[in-house]
Amino acid sequence: MISMTGYGYTEYQNEKLSLTIELKSYNNRYLDIYLNLPGFLSPLEPALRTHLAGQISRGKVECTVRVKELEEDVEILVDRKAAQGYAQALREVIGSAGLTGEVTLDHLLRFEGVLKTQKSRDLEGYEELLLEHLEPVLSQFQLSRLKEGAVTAGDIRENLAVLQEGADYFASRASDLEEELQSSLRQRFEQLLGEKGEDSRIMQEIAVLLVKYSISEEIVRLGGHLKAFRDGMDEPGPQGKRLDFLCQEMNREVNTIGSKSTMGDVIQKVVACKDAVEKIREQLRNLE
Repeated sequence: MISMTGYGYTEYQNEKLSLTIELKSYNNRYLDIYLNLPGFLSPLEPALRTHLAGQISRGKVECTVRVKELEEDVEILVDRKAAQGYAQALREVIGSAGLTGEVTLDHLLRFEGVLKTQKSRDLEGYEELLLEHLEPVLSQFQLSRLKEGAVTAGDIRENLAVLQEGADYFASRASDLEEELQSSLRQRFEQLLGEKGEDSRIMQEIAVLLVKYSISEEIVRLGGHLKAFRDGMDEPGPQGKRLDFLCQEMNREVNTIGSKSTMGDVIQKVVACKDAVEKIREQLRNLE
C-alpha cells in the first residue's frame, strides 16, 4: 500500500550551473500537481507535469526546481537605431543651448536600451537534465511513500481484526437472536390475541418477522466485504478509493445488524465495529 505523503530531494552541480529538485506530497482526494520553476523554464512545465502524473496517482504534489547559473552564455546586442536617435537628440540639445563639444560614448551608454543583453539557453538540454535528475528524486519519494504506507497498512490490519472478531461474534449469536426474537413475538401475539389466536397464523407472522429481522444476510455480506478488503490491500497499485467504498459497505452492514438486534452484548460489538471502520477510513485518507 502506498501513502499519499512522501518526500524526495537531490542536488547537482557542474561548471555551468547548480540544480536542486525537491518533491513532496500531501493527502488530497485527487491528483493535484503544483510546479515551482524558474521563469525561463516555464516552457518545460507540461513535460514535467506529464512525467509526474505518469508515476503518481493521487495526492497534492509540490515539485520545486531551483537553478543557479554559474556560467552564462550572454549575447550583447547594439540597438543602432536607438544609439543614432540619442546621438542626434544630444547634438540638437548642444546646438539649442549654444554649447560646444561632441557627443561621446559615455553619453550614449547612460541611456537605457542602447546595449541589450540576450541570454542563450538550451531548453532541450535543460529538459534532459531535469528529467535525468528527477528520477532519483522520484525513487526516494516513492520509497518514503511505501514505508509510510506499510505502517498505515499495519494499523488497518489491526482494525480489520476487530471487525473480523465482530463478524464471528455476530454469526455465533445469530441463532440466539432469532430465538429471543421468536419468543418475544410469541408473547406479544398471545398478549394481544389471547386464546383467539390461531397457532398456525401466529407462526406464520413470526416467520415473516424473523425473515425481516434476521441478520444472516448482513453477516454473509460483511464477511464478503472483509475478504475483498484484505485482497485489495495485497493488490499492487492505488487502492484507496476502492477500499474506502468497501468501508462504507461494511459500515452499512454493521449499522443494519445493530438496528435489528436487541441484545446488549451484540450492540457492544456493533459499537466496537463501527469504531474500527471509522479508524480504517481515517487511515485510508492517507493512502493513494
